[in-house]
Amino acid sequence: MKNDLPDIAALDALLGEQRQAYLREPYPSWQTRAGHLKALRAMLLDNRDALAEAMNADFGNRSKGEILLAEFFIAKEEIDAALKHGKGWMRPQRRSTNKWLMPARARVVPQPLGVVGIIVPWNYPVLLAAGPLISALTAGNRAMIKMSELTPRTSALFEQLIAKTFSRDHVAVVNGDAQVAAAFSSLPFDHLLFTGSTKVGHDVMRAAAEHLTPVTLELGGKSPAIIGPHARFDYAVDSLLGGKTLNAGQTCIAPDYVLVPRGKEQAFIERARTRIAKMYPDFAHNGDYTSIISDRHYARLQRLADEAVEAGAHVHPLTSAPADPATRRFPPTVLTNAPDHVTVMQEEIFGPLLPVIPYDTLDDAIAWINARPRPLALYLYDDDRATVERVTRETIAGGMAINETLMHIACESLPFGGVGASGMGAYHGYEGFATFSQMKPVLAQARFNARGLIAPPYGKRFHALLRVMMKF
Repeated sequence: MKNDLPDIAALDALLGEQRQAYLREPYPSWQTRAGHLKALRAMLLDNRDALAEAMNADFGNRSKGEILLAEFFIAKEEIDAALKHGKGWMRPQRRSTNKWLMPARARVVPQPLGVVGIIVPWNYPVLLAAGPLISALTAGNRAMIKMSELTPRTSALFEQLIAKTFSRDHVAVVNGDAQVAAAFSSLPFDHLLFTGSTKVGHDVMRAAAEHLTPVTLELGGKSPAIIGPHARFDYAVDSLLGGKTLNAGQTCIAPDYVLVPRGKEQAFIERARTRIAKMYPDFAHNGDYTSIISDRHYARLQRLADEAVEAGAHVHPLTSAPADPATRRFPPTVLTNAPDHVTVMQEEIFGPLLPVIPYDTLDDAIAWINARPRPLALYLYDDDRATVERVTRETIAGGMAINETLMHIACESLPFGGVGASGMGAYHGYEGFATFSQMKPVLAQARFNARGLIAPPYGKRFHALLRVMMKF
């Protein structure tokens, strides 16, 4: 769909096609679902080079190795896990019944919802299209996918490949600008999953509310990292820098700021510089470091840094190579002493700026995090079990990783989702299957039962029985 203006009638018609196809086959067999997953897997792997080239062109530069690892490998693993476990997820789940309902039997029957809408961001266009689609297909649904206009080459190629792999009434890709996205989010899907900014998430939820469409919102926010008092400091810095520089920080679960024990700020900066030099030698010409997606996003990052400096923050470049607006190569940069009111401390950064904030006690670090909106991810580096348990219990985040950054998203058995301002709902693995299923509760009463004992008229026998029931 390549119209510049949203064609509401065309979107409605596509949704209608898919809904009719769903009604013709409302409960596809596992063999059918597995065939769809295998087709998607083959499409992604067979075309990974072409998709990587398109993504590189869209970004200006993006490492092929990074793309294959962060997009295709994770998607492949998710499909493999679904193929391994999906048949079991489909089985009805037996549930217990209380003694007063016996001999009735209870179970939960997973059913496909119907047609799922998926709105994809620009930062990981293949993974964040394929990931929700994997869950939707495993659950037996049809799907419409709205790709991002900021990755036009990748989005166009993905549309072509999906069209070759699936019938239009099964999986279809819609391309277009923000107006198309707005029209897409207003469709009466059976479920809508949006990945993107918190600001746009508000708009999507408002649009979905018109039809009471249930939503899963994968947003973002300011994901904190704590280097604890018992951390392996150098390892912690190295690991955090790996997560922060992947995709040049254009990752929803990238560490947004780091809390370090007071007095360790300079040690953090020095170790970070050493690590960046090893990861990206000859930084100015290194092909493994990704460009910022657009001139607008690049200019925003520069404004964030400039505003912080004007307010008294100190800037610590981690490489001697200067920022390059022509190639949109923005070097990793640490900020210290940034006042809390500046934008870089209030908004998700989505780039390679990293505020470092000192803390005096673990109480202070936990209080700092809990005083702010709940993040999509939280990272703790510490080897002390009591510290790990305390931070796990006393903070709330969409997900958490200990002595690691980002990689919880690669664990396909864990749900992925936000909480509060960072989103709602989850997918991946079984939770993705459940998100895109109606987990229908079913109670089956036996031929001979005691239901008649609690039916009107409510006489003496009924009240005597009710008194007995109330005592248990």
